[in-house]
Amino acid sequence: MKITHYIYNTFLIEISNKKIAIDPGALYMYWFRFTTVIPKNEWKGITHIFVTHGDPDHYWHADRVAKVSGAPLICNKTMVKSVNGEDLFLGPRSKGLRFPAKFEKYHTLSVDETIEVDGMSITGIKATHGTLTVKVLGPIKMTVTPGPNERIGWGSMGFEIVTDGKKIVNLGDTMLHEKEWQSIKNPDVLMIPIGGRVARNTMGEDEALQAVKIMQPKLVIPCHYNSPGLFSSSLNPADDQYFKRGVEEMGMRCEILKKGESVEI
Repeated sequence: MKITHYIYNTFLIEISNKKIAIDPGALYMYWFRFTTVIPKNEWKGITHIFVTHGDPDHYWHADRVAKVSGAPLICNKTMVKSVNGEDLFLGPRSKGLRFPAKFEKYHTLSVDETIEVDGMSITGIKATHGTLTVKVLGPIKMTVTPGPNERIGWGSMGFEIVTDGKKIVNLGDTMLHEKEWQSIKNPDVLMIPIGGRVARNTMGEDEALQAVKIMQPKLVIPCHYNSPGLFSSSLNPADDQYFKRGVEEMGMRCEILKKGESVEI
């Protein structure tokens, strides 16, 4: 299995005959750029698209990747609504909670539900996107709180993917859920956000270490930190070396992957 990390929570996982994309979003509003996080030359070979929630840095190019690759979308049931008998999805580039998008192939699930897709067993994991506070200009800050009428964090859910004898856990953007994650044991890979210490939209380093302690994964890959967003080159700062030491002190392996770097297991 080969895992490539880009930025945010964007990954490509190549295993057997599958090429799984997680969160094919955009470089989100860093000096008004919305370029793809997964390089376009990778799109055609993608076989499955997982989306953890509807924020632009996770979802912006999902429909475009699906059109090029023919891959099905896998996401939370809340990402789709029935409109006049037709299933329509949250618009990847729409403002607010609009549902105009179509996907030809898709599979949806809820938290704690398990579905079977092309030889994969996929279970929805509890995830809660935190309140996002960012600096806009100088001392001016902006705070956005997820809720029933707010797009940020819409459809939040992590995934446990079991395929070809490997268990892969990706949590998306989430705060810590100690009780709900007790059943997740010894995944081969855990992809976990650590950049919430300042922005508070996800776990910070210490909370993520607590999640690692609960799950006891074989390999940990930290993500969604020191990433660009809005007018900042590092919207969600984190100390990855501190996190790595904490993981290794618990006797587990931690790989820090810079943009475009890969690890094979």
